[in-house]
Amino acid sequence: MIEEAGVFAELADEGELGEEEALSELQSTLEEIKERLDQMETETLLSGNYDFNDAIMSLHPGAGGLESQDWAEMLMRMYYRWSEQKGYEVELIDLLPDDEAGIKSATFIVRGYAAYGYLQAEKGVHRMIRISPFDTSRRRHTSFASVDVIPEVEEEEFVINPDDLKIDTFRASGAGGQHVNKTDSAVRITHLPTGIVVSCQNDRSQHSNRQQAMHVLLAKLAELNRREQEEEINAERGQQREIAWGSQIRTYTFHPFTLVKDHRTGLEVGQVESVMNGNLDPFIEAYLRWKAGGKVPLKK
Repeated sequence: MIEEAGVFAELADEGELGEEEALSELQSTLEEIKERLDQMETETLLSGNYDFNDAIMSLHPGAGGLESQDWAEMLMRMYYRWSEQKGYEVELIDLLPDDEAGIKSATFIVRGYAAYGYLQAEKGVHRMIRISPFDTSRRRHTSFASVDVIPEVEEEEFVINPDDLKIDTFRASGAGGQHVNKTDSAVRITHLPTGIVVSCQNDRSQHSNRQQAMHVLLAKLAELNRREQEEEINAERGQQREIAWGSQIRTYTFHPFTLVKDHRTGLEVGQVESVMNGNLDPFIEAYLRWKAGGKVPLKK
């Protein structure tokens, strides 16, 4: 790519290409080079043992009722769009929609190069400020949702005693009508010693749902085990806080102005719609720099 830029510069200098055309091609090539160098620089900040693993993400609405449930669904769409732009695959594991609006919970796996390394930046409480579409008085509301991110692990990394499991089956929720699952295909697994609960209802096969739920449980137990072995508990998972005021890692303001601010790094982005459409890379890069103790830009 660098050689390509050199060729365009030579062609412009020798007059074999129009100056305007050559400069346009040169600028485009230089922008591609810069983008690739920025990506390589960001990758050097990935140093954790599981940074290059796939990521398991869980979303839960907090204080705010319907507004927070809608916010959780908006965040889920944002991560789907970011993953699509990266060329990553998203596998939905469990989704509990609300009858009125939004979601009560969601779990999905993002599969792709260093998915966990990048998405660990999203772990924490996210706050939204906007004029609520659910408020007939058109008042401004503040809503919260929590995002948890853990790395997917190989099954042989952690062994579970079957006697420690309580397995329940239930009918999967759905949109109604012909799509309602009329069999108890959904699976909920409780790990009795730790109290960790996982569920899966994405597949019509109970066997497949059980396998997926066990997969997520393994990752959660492995993460818990790593936390207990580390000297600094927050190094891998981050501090878990109440899903409410004062605990947010990032605020998304839709009204009276538009701004997304990360409270850990100080980075601010004015184009909130761009962020909601998956433009998370500035926040991910700033978080990785902040985590590594490097300088973080305040605006992008």
